[in-house]
Amino acid sequence: MAAARYHGTDLDRDDLRIAPGTTPAPAALVEWVRNAGLWARGTRLSWRHLMRLQTSGTVVLLLNDGSAALMVRADAARNFVWLRNPAATTDEDGVAVDELRLSQVWSGEAILVRPERGGSMDAEPFSFGWLARMVWLEKKTLRDIGIGSFVLSILAILPPLLVMVVIDKVVTHQSLNTLLMVAMLLGAAAIYETYLGYIRRELILIVATRLDAKLNLHVFKRLLGLPIDYFERTQTGAVMYQLGQITKIRDFITGKLLSTMLDMVTLCVLLPVLFWISVPLTWMVIGCAGLIALIIAIYLRPIRRVYRHWMNAEIAKSTVLVETVHGIRTVKSLALEPQQREAWDRRTADAAAWRKALGDISNWPQTLVTPLEVFLQRGVLLVGAYMALTTEGMVGAGALIAFMMLSGRVSSPLVGIARLIEDLEEVRAAVSLAANVLNNRPETTSPGAGLRPRFEGGVSFRKVEFSYPGSRQRALDGVSFDVPPGTMLGLVGRSGSGKSTITRLLQGINREYEGQIKIDGADLREINLAHLRRSFGVVLQDNFLFRGSVRENIIAGRPGLTLTDAVRAARLAGAEEFIERMPQGYETVVEEGSPNLSGGQRQRLAIARALIHDPRILILDEATSALDPESEALVNANIARIAQGRTMVIVSHRLSSLTECDQILVLDQGKVMDIGPHLELLERCQVYRQLWLQQNRHLDTHKPAGPKPVLAQGD
Repeated sequence: MAAARYHGTDLDRDDLRIAPGTTPAPAALVEWVRNAGLWARGTRLSWRHLMRLQTSGTVVLLLNDGSAALMVRADAARNFVWLRNPAATTDEDGVAVDELRLSQVWSGEAILVRPERGGSMDAEPFSFGWLARMVWLEKKTLRDIGIGSFVLSILAILPPLLVMVVIDKVVTHQSLNTLLMVAMLLGAAAIYETYLGYIRRELILIVATRLDAKLNLHVFKRLLGLPIDYFERTQTGAVMYQLGQITKIRDFITGKLLSTMLDMVTLCVLLPVLFWISVPLTWMVIGCAGLIALIIAIYLRPIRRVYRHWMNAEIAKSTVLVETVHGIRTVKSLALEPQQREAWDRRTADAAAWRKALGDISNWPQTLVTPLEVFLQRGVLLVGAYMALTTEGMVGAGALIAFMMLSGRVSSPLVGIARLIEDLEEVRAAVSLAANVLNNRPETTSPGAGLRPRFEGGVSFRKVEFSYPGSRQRALDGVSFDVPPGTMLGLVGRSGSGKSTITRLLQGINREYEGQIKIDGADLREINLAHLRRSFGVVLQDNFLFRGSVRENIIAGRPGLTLTDAVRAARLAGAEEFIERMPQGYETVVEEGSPNLSGGQRQRLAIARALIHDPRILILDEATSALDPESEALVNANIARIAQGRTMVIVSHRLSSLTECDQILVLDQGKVMDIGPHLELLERCQVYRQLWLQQNRHLDTHKPAGPKPVLAQGD
């Protein structure tokens, strides 16, 4: 934390995903620092490296006992390094340590920390350029692969040349000694080629695995960084399909792209040899490959147009599938299977039609290219044989056979490079689809920036105005109110009055508002977003529970908490009594979609999860509206106990559940109509009184009674 603070960034201990008291691994520390917007790298250093280290950043030495030390500077003349305790509050140089003393407490692990230079790749738009830069970061391994490919290409030249020698020299002059020497050379080349091939495949596998991991980590991190409102206005099926294109991009980068790079090395080595054997035949090979590339290039634009239609049809089909799976309960309960099947059939037919059109138009270049490929394989042989028969000394029989052996290794890369144009077009479309998701503006561009105050729970709105994107009507219009710490605040109003909008603004979900929102005097926009949300407890009307045990769901996101903490939160939320009746208690597995829990049980688990870290501000947004009366009574009975020592913001359509609130804020069409206790609002606020009377008509004792029900009498 001291190293990050030196570069003007504060680290939040809660971002380090390890239990308190546990020694973090270097990789976890590096990820912690990177998530805060700094550059960090874990490495192993020796004393010699420390003496020669020149860096504009800071060096953190990870000591053997789990602690750490900051290296202030190195004194090569006196063979000392100056170390400082990261917890020290002063900027003193620390203490001088020699090599012997340091080696007793330090084994070489260190973390280098500095600001990002030229922008982080995480912040760059997802594009072909970003992918190229990611590949370039593996340049050292790619260099080794290139060297191995160069040597293998040279070895690939040897067998055809030796075959040429055998035909032109050994067979003609009947030389067994020459044949023996040729056989020994071929055997040695085969052994060396086998070894180099194994090493090259291992290096390619390493590069492919690292690129695959980096790509997937980046994609998921960018996905988590997108704002909630993006997912609210975008179809889930479209998002899933577009992100599914990452698989196609990954296969291209780790497969065809690497193969093409290696083919280029092969061409650089083999083409000069082919020109040495026969210039006319070599130009024939190159000319055919050029014609293949020209045919593919001509068809790129129509293929691109049809491919775009096919992608859109596939997105529409994926949307129907995802919506059906997510809403399967509604589909089954309303017997919507015929309608969904009809929609699926229609989307499938549309996608199949465009897939057929794409196949038809892609078939033409393949058809036109086939004769050229046949000529490369057989025509060149016939032309070479004709040249050998008609042109004296132009090309011999052995040279012709050697040329055909080598041209096969050259023509395939040339055709592959030509076809890469077509593959690039497909991957370009995949990159564009994935970029439609990943290049949306993230919630915050500086994860480590912002204030991290200790909240007490005071909330203040000052002339806040807000409109949702695409809407002309203001969701909040000049809203102003103050809530002191420890207040139980109820939000009431008709649908669309702005109740949930206030809670969204408090959580930082929407930040494009006018006016001022403060929490304990700190402007909401200046507070670190992750710290803000960790300081809140939020319970929604429909809460999602993860597949896992009850205990894991309660302590989700709070590493290091124990079963005792889970029991305490469950008891406070009123969930302990039904958890203990479960077959395995707190280790009972919650299935996907939590079908083995009732609505009231899910809500109480959600409240326990919200209370696990003892938040200073707790938001209940229609948390009881979907519950049965008994479950709602249980939750409401615990609210007074839950509210002790914290600010509560309760959104509810049922005014009867808010009568015990300290203050009730009445909203209508985005404006504040009044704020006060229940009894005062009944007297002075017409909107509140009208809502109360609408919901409590059954309490009117003057209403005439209906006919008395009687039991039907049987014969």
